[in-house]
Amino acid sequence: MLPVHHQTSIKKTNYQPMQVNSAQARSSKQDAQVKKGTSPKLMLGSLLTLGIFLLATQLYAAETVNSADISATENWYAKSYKAQNSGNLASLQANPDTKMYVSNRKEEDDISMLENGYDMMGSSGFTAGDVSAEQALAYAKALKADTVLVYSKYGSEKTPANKIALIKEAAKAGKELTEKDLEKEQTKFNYYASYWAKLPKPLLGVHVIKLAKKETPEDEKAVEEKGLKVIAVIKDSAAAKANLKRGDVLIKLGDTVLEKPEQLSVSAKKYQGKTVPIVYERAGQENTTEVAINQR
Repeated sequence: MLPVHHQTSIKKTNYQPMQVNSAQARSSKQDAQVKKGTSPKLMLGSLLTLGIFLLATQLYAAETVNSADISATENWYAKSYKAQNSGNLASLQANPDTKMYVSNRKEEDDISMLENGYDMMGSSGFTAGDVSAEQALAYAKALKADTVLVYSKYGSEKTPANKIALIKEAAKAGKELTEKDLEKEQTKFNYYASYWAKLPKPLLGVHVIKLAKKETPEDEKAVEEKGLKVIAVIKDSAAAKANLKRGDVLIKLGDTVLEKPEQLSVSAKKYQGKTVPIVYERAGQENTTEVAINQR
């Protein structure tokens, strides 16, 4: 559960986040998964002016770093950091009390953070030996993040079985092995961290993506689908009060047909402080409801 002063919870994901200290920081084979990969079907747009974050479907692949390549004074999380969007996002507080948690359900965590009014500032990913999670917290504080979520997964080591396979492969290929080839290898772990900042009250309060798909696997170009798909609705926002839900496809806000995320941003600004109709599709059926856009 997130700290009380955040007035939010991640109960929806059914995991029990823990604040990390150095004793808790060691990873194990059962630690959380670091997911990676990209989805070419998603065309993302940035709607930060609405407090809207487009969940990035591209998670930066972990980079493998040897211990000899980095000094003890360098921060692994800082070295591999990738900013999300423009990279200008930070806590609303001048000196935030940054919290760190560990989890094993990254995708669910992302959605819960979005629903609770946070936006991802960026992420770090790398493969290395035993690295303290305190490095993630230190870098999160440097970024002025409100929260950092840390994940780690057991990677690999050179076991006796691996060595036998290596010897057999070398013998078959007629290659010679050196002592270095058979040295015990340091256990590797895959590390991932995401950094989050609390957003101001949004005008509308939805997180959307633009979908596109190929009609057949042979098609070179994906065809954009109608509207903007909602991937999360911020709690207690104008969208939540209008009963919009995750999975809805937004078609029209006021007199603006929604084909690009930027159109939703512009339209919400145009109608701020007003109640306007919003057309959306749910389970294949088109619906219309009224939404009272917030004002800044």
